[in-house]
Amino acid sequence: MLTDICAYLRNWFDSNQPKFVGQFAVEDGAIFSYDDEDMGIQLGQYYRVIGSVFNDGVWQYGTDNLKDEAAFDGAVWLMAVPSGLIDLMGEIKNWQEKYGGVDSSAMSPFTSESFAEYSYTKAKGGTSSDSSSATPAGWQDVFSARLARWKKI
Repeated sequence: MLTDICAYLRNWFDSNQPKFVGQFAVEDGAIFSYDDEDMGIQLGQYYRVIGSVFNDGVWQYGTDNLKDEAAFDGAVWLMAVPSGLIDLMGEIKNWQEKYGGVDSSAMSPFTSESFAEYSYTKAKGGTSSDSSSATPAGWQDVFSARLARWKKI
């Protein structure tokens, strides 16, 4: 989920953090540099893997479950993710589990339904008052105001 959030924010929280470029491998679920360089990833720290076939994305050291992979050319960026974003990520995960599924009413393409004598109309995400152009709200819409302080242009 943090990979998706960082991509949405266009912010990888990598400023003033080391970036390693070269050849890497994953053995027994742990990533290491072929340059025998200690990347200095601290327990609990987030880092981004780029260029891997199986492990591209954001991981947390010590809780990661990387898939073993032979040598790959890529990069590992250490990250300094704010604790406020981590807390918000928990809320986004909960929202996504409740409303983000295909069978969720939040994802329904219909703005109104009727069965026999029962009918209803609902407003959906989007900014238009025309319900025909409204789109289902995703976590990005629901949490955009709270994520705005971390978003890069």
